[in-house]
Amino acid sequence: MKVSLVVSDLSGNGGAIRAFILSQALIELNYEVEIVGFQFGKELYIKSTNNIPIYALPGQKYPKFLVAAQQLLKKIDGDIIYAVKPKPASFGLCLLKKLQNHRPVILDIDDWELSWHGGDDWKYRPSLKQFYRDIFKKNGQLKEPDHPLYIKWMESLISRADAITVNSNFLKQRFGGVYLPNGKDTEMFDPAKYDPEVSRKLYGLEGYRILMFPGAPRPHKGVEDVLMALDDMNEPDLRLVIVGGSPYDDYDDRLVQQWGRWIIKLPKFPIEVMPSVVAAAHIVVVPQRDTLAAVAQFPLKLTDGMAMAKPILSTQVGDIPEILGATGYLVEPSSPKQISQKIQWIFKNQVEVSDRGMKARQRCVEIYSIQAMASILFNIISGLSL
Repeated sequence: MKVSLVVSDLSGNGGAIRAFILSQALIELNYEVEIVGFQFGKELYIKSTNNIPIYALPGQKYPKFLVAAQQLLKKIDGDIIYAVKPKPASFGLCLLKKLQNHRPVILDIDDWELSWHGGDDWKYRPSLKQFYRDIFKKNGQLKEPDHPLYIKWMESLISRADAITVNSNFLKQRFGGVYLPNGKDTEMFDPAKYDPEVSRKLYGLEGYRILMFPGAPRPHKGVEDVLMALDDMNEPDLRLVIVGGSPYDDYDDRLVQQWGRWIIKLPKFPIEVMPSVVAAAHIVVVPQRDTLAAVAQFPLKLTDGMAMAKPILSTQVGDIPEILGATGYLVEPSSPKQISQKIQWIFKNQVEVSDRGMKARQRCVEIYSIQAMASILFNIISGLSL
């Protein structure tokens, strides 16, 4: 069978990473997989591979979006249609396709989209004048396909999906469905294949004790708390390495302006290079703050560190304690002082830290691998009426 993964934005925060992870699990089950979607940014977040063809159509605002949507609908031809995120450009199209060909639709929810707009407190109550502007002005807000009003409408249609997958307990409680955590390719991310000292030399990190944040900094991810902890410790050989940087705004540049002495920025790397990059870390830091956005998420950086048997310093937010089990090191959110104390403890107790890192990898292989993810997906798809 063929599965069509439909993504709202293949260039950024539209579910491209989650779609790639889902495609790996589906290929593990020997399904034919395609990824289709819109590209609103300059560059695709993931590239086509021999196993995963990707069709990206340039993203448009309304009303041109409707014409582009008709084109994309013609490209969706899977026996199963898998929408990534409850957005008009993904789930909305999938529901329209279901009306046309009666193929089953699975909806994947990996984030609470309305959390970025205030959650349940968000309301759209414009004046008539503002409503007119939002619809007809060149930069009218309602011309944006991802406007929160449309997201709210999509959430009201979630029950129309034939199955729902979610990647956090918060999302499961809110939307129902089956818990499908983010899997990691633990054969690719295998610490036995990499020498940390060689990696540190390769990426210009030798001579430093490396705290690594392998992702895009945003305020809710707590990177500022780590930098304040580094200020507090004031130990000259410590560095926070940020891999990839933010594709959304200039937030990481603002971090550099204030804390540049502690930061080393590395560029974005292809997925197959990331194990070598993570190997260079002494500690992987995932300092999420206690916000709606953070609570709803499954931080991918956790499984990066777990698979590579690294000590993981994170916070007691959302599912993080459950994901790590007893294999990481947790502090309260927004607590730079606790972070600095835990960093110092980790460097002073390397034997215990190494043992816990190997347990983290074992836990990742058993629960958060692509194979574990595929097993859950097999049960979901087996229950569909095809």
